[in-house]
Amino acid sequence: MPETIVNTVINDAYERYTLQSDFLSREVLFDIYRTDNCYDGQPISLLLVNDGQDLLTMPFHTLLQQISSDHHLHPMMVVGIHCGNERKQEYGVAYSADYMGRGSKAGLYTKFILDELMPFLRKRFHIVSFKEKAMAGFSLGGLSALDLVWNHANEFSKVGIFSPSLWWRRKSYEEGYDEEKDRLMHLQIRKGICYPWLQFFIQCGAMDEIADRNKNGIIDSVDDALDLVVELKAKGYTDEHIHYLQLVDGKHDVATWARVLPDFIRWGWAVK
Repeated sequence: MPETIVNTVINDAYERYTLQSDFLSREVLFDIYRTDNCYDGQPISLLLVNDGQDLLTMPFHTLLQQISSDHHLHPMMVVGIHCGNERKQEYGVAYSADYMGRGSKAGLYTKFILDELMPFLRKRFHIVSFKEKAMAGFSLGGLSALDLVWNHANEFSKVGIFSPSLWWRRKSYEEGYDEEKDRLMHLQIRKGICYPWLQFFIQCGAMDEIADRNKNGIIDSVDDALDLVVELKAKGYTDEHIHYLQLVDGKHDVATWARVLPDFIRWGWAVK
C-alpha cells in the first residue's frame, strides 16, 4: 500500500488528497465530496469520477448541495480523480491499446483504482465496505469508466458516461476500419456476458462534434452511443438497466456535463 503524501487540504467544499501510486509511478491528486448524511452512521455509496479536475470548474460541490436540498439522497462519497500528464495512456480500454498505441497504461490505471485508491478510502474513512460502488467519466474518461466497470462487475453496480469516446478503435480508416469489428468497447461487450445488476447512464450531445464517418446524417458520437445501447440490449440489458439521454444543444464541454450531472446523481442515488 503506497503512503499518502501529507498535503491534505480540507475546506467546507471538499477534501483534497495526494496518493503516491506504485502502479502509475506518479502522485495522483483527488478531491472528496460528501453528502451531509454521510455522518449519520448509514451505509455509504461510493462514486469515482475520472477527470475530477472538471468537477472544480462546475463547481460540483455547489451542484451536490443543491441536489441534496432538492432531493433526498442516499449517503454518498464522490471522489474526483484528477487526470495525469499521460491521460491518453492511462484512460482507454485495458485489454488493448488503440491503433495509435494510446491507452497502453489503462490496465495500470485499473490497478490503481482497485488496489490503491479504494483500499486507501476504506482505511482513511474507516469504511469496512461501501453500500455500492459506481464510476463515471467525461469523454475519454467516460470510456475508461465504462471499461473498468464492465470488467469488474463484481465491484461495481453503476456507470455514468458523458460524451464518451466510444470511437476508440483498433484500426485507422486507412487500415480498413470496420465499425462492426474495430470499436474496442463495443467489441468487448459483444464478447462478454450480462451482469444483471449493472446499470448504465449514457449521455450524448447533438453538438458533441461534426464528424460523420458513415455519412448517415448522425454524428459519430451519437452513432457510437446508440450502437453501444444495441450491444448492451443484445446481451440482455433492458430500458430498466439503461438510461440514455441526448441533449439537442449538448456540446463536448464541461458546461454541458455540469447540466447533466444532477440528472445522473438523482437517477442513481435519490431516495425513491
